[in-house]
Amino acid sequence: MGEVLNVVVAVAVIVFIVRWVTSGKDAASGPSPSAVLGFRPKNVTIEMVETVHTMFPDIPSDNIRYDLLRTGNVQTSINTILERGFLPAPPPAYYTIYPRALDSTDTAARPAPAPSSSSKSKSENLIERYHLENRVAVSSGVEARTPEEAAGRADWEENAEKREASLRERKAQMILAARQRLLAQQAKEAGSST
Repeated sequence: MGEVLNVVVAVAVIVFIVRWVTSGKDAASGPSPSAVLGFRPKNVTIEMVETVHTMFPDIPSDNIRYDLLRTGNVQTSINTILERGFLPAPPPAYYTIYPRALDSTDTAARPAPAPSSSSKSKSENLIERYHLENRVAVSSGVEARTPEEAAGRADWEENAEKREASLRERKAQMILAARQRLLAQQAKEAGSST
């Protein structure tokens, strides 16, 4: 009986020492995420955050990641956004474990842009994009109109092609009117600075 008691005490002392030694290493590496957040975080991948952020670009990535850490499910996070219209902001303790996301998500994790968009020059403006270069010279003598006046009131056309052409024309008129207002404003500022 005495030998069994000695073995039990020895095992208890060894377990106590092992726990004490390993707990010192955990304290040196920092608090555990579950202790800081108050719940055990689920595994969240960058793709999960990107999926939700693609659908709701106005929701900050940190809010999305925090909700996914709680739920672990993209569908649940999306339903929360649809029901509430927002995701709650993470508490300040969240940022001690997960550094603040830069703009919207990690730029290194974003997929590369499509080759067609990278081949376009960065200086492309609306005039070039909608091929209105020839109409700029014609409209330079016309007085500036507001976008509402330029767009006018559209009549409902009987087929899709005519409706598309009407929309394209209204866009062109709005772009040209905005350009004229910008040029007038720049001329006014240049005149007042001289």
